[in-house]
Amino acid sequence: MNKKLLGNSDLYLSSIGLGTWAIGGGGLASSWGPQDDNDSIAAIHRAIDLGINWIDTAPVYGLGHAEEIVAKAVKTASVKPYIFTKCSRTWNEKRETGNSLKEIRREIEESLRRLQVDIIDLYQMHWPKPEEEIEEGWSVMADLQKEGKVRWIGVSNFEVAHMERVMKIAPITSNQPPYSMINRNIELEILPFCQQHHIGTINYAPMHSGLLTGRMTKERVANFPEDDFRKRAKNYQEPLLSRNLAWAEFLKIVGARHDVSAGVIAIAWTLHNPGITAAIVGGRNAEQLDGVAPALNFSLSDTEYTEINAYIASHP
Repeated sequence: MNKKLLGNSDLYLSSIGLGTWAIGGGGLASSWGPQDDNDSIAAIHRAIDLGINWIDTAPVYGLGHAEEIVAKAVKTASVKPYIFTKCSRTWNEKRETGNSLKEIRREIEESLRRLQVDIIDLYQMHWPKPEEEIEEGWSVMADLQKEGKVRWIGVSNFEVAHMERVMKIAPITSNQPPYSMINRNIELEILPFCQQHHIGTINYAPMHSGLLTGRMTKERVANFPEDDFRKRAKNYQEPLLSRNLAWAEFLKIVGARHDVSAGVIAIAWTLHNPGITAAIVGGRNAEQLDGVAPALNFSLSDTEYTEINAYIASHP
């Protein structure tokens, strides 16, 4: 199985990891709608059995619920995976979310409790907000690493300027940005910077939140529940929706040559970039994990990568 070393760490990651945003459940503006916990546990077990050796989660996914489900699933799993979580997205008793980098010590203790672990393998600053608190927050994270509460520290959704600020305090193991053929913003500056400074990159949304799976339809989008954030996302609106679904149809053609899905091709397209260490793939049930499992070992040829890019360029 393909594995790559993450940044300056000792963590060798399977080419895809399991993302748990959706398994946090519904009820929030940033959720994916209702979710069955038994399906979530089955998805985590299937991911581990397939050879996925890391799980990415965050407290804000279901306001603690995703972390609790990860703990419950890992407790009865055949193998213990690496567990990555985050800080800086907080909420109050009214379930109103916000950003703070002044509560990290409280956040880490609550994550350790929910995850039922003594140490977190990778602790990530979820967003560089508020910007004026970045240095203070990163100093605390560096202290947590020295104290043995976390093994490695990384960032998420950081621009180059943010990384330059915090790396003066302590090294950055990883950055977690969005990256797909629909969203290529990190190619210009962020990926080259991370490569230059040996910062690992684990990209999220390689299938752009389901748009490039080959299973998305206009009817399905129209029937999203109100608490599914995709209902309001720009790439799920016309005219972008029709274009994106057409891209997915083309990926089906490429995938048919290898008997894999459009989603596997979309994931492999991101992994073809040498700046990407591994990709985060969500899964709400075991069946979805089976569908993307070939991405653990599948690679696009340079010819196919060029072919896909040519199609994208001709269908902007």
